[in-house]
Amino acid sequence: MPRSSTDARRYAEAAFEVARDADAIAAWNDALARATAAFADPRVAEVLTNPTLSAAARQALLQRVLVQPLPDTVLNLVGLLMVRRRIELLPLVAAEFQRLVDRHEGVSRAVVTSAAELTADERRELEERLVQLTGGPVRLATDIDPSLLGGVVVRLGDRLYDGSVRGRLERLRSRLVSGAL
Repeated sequence: MPRSSTDARRYAEAAFEVARDADAIAAWNDALARATAAFADPRVAEVLTNPTLSAAARQALLQRVLVQPLPDTVLNLVGLLMVRRRIELLPLVAAEFQRLVDRHEGVSRAVVTSAAELTADERRELEERLVQLTGGPVRLATDIDPSLLGGVVVRLGDRLYDGSVRGRLERLRSRLVSGAL
């Protein structure tokens, strides 16, 4: 695992502990998402990563660009990232924090890759099957890969379910080559 991912995980775990102890997990999650969205603006990112400005000045700028100000505790985390010149980790910290929230709430995340966009019915049916499989709520993200030809590939945690036409053809080819038919 790259060092930046490990560092982001450590910041997120520490932030999650603080948020959980203060019974403010949802507020922290929302604030981190808003800070990350602001950081996605190249102009804001340029200022927030500018080491010639003091951390206090950069924090003040971040508060000004946000419609709703960040809670002091979240602002302290952002300030710490700036002081340590690790502000570029903010999106990773927010994503890792969201993963911890999902785990805390028993929500599984699944990424579904298909050859074409799923219809609302296909998405709902797939989500229902994944809920049955996991025994809890599932947050579904979709991706499109035209090389699949058809079917879907589902990544659920560290498991991969390959129901694609390409995957089926690959398994058939392997069975033919090995003489298992």
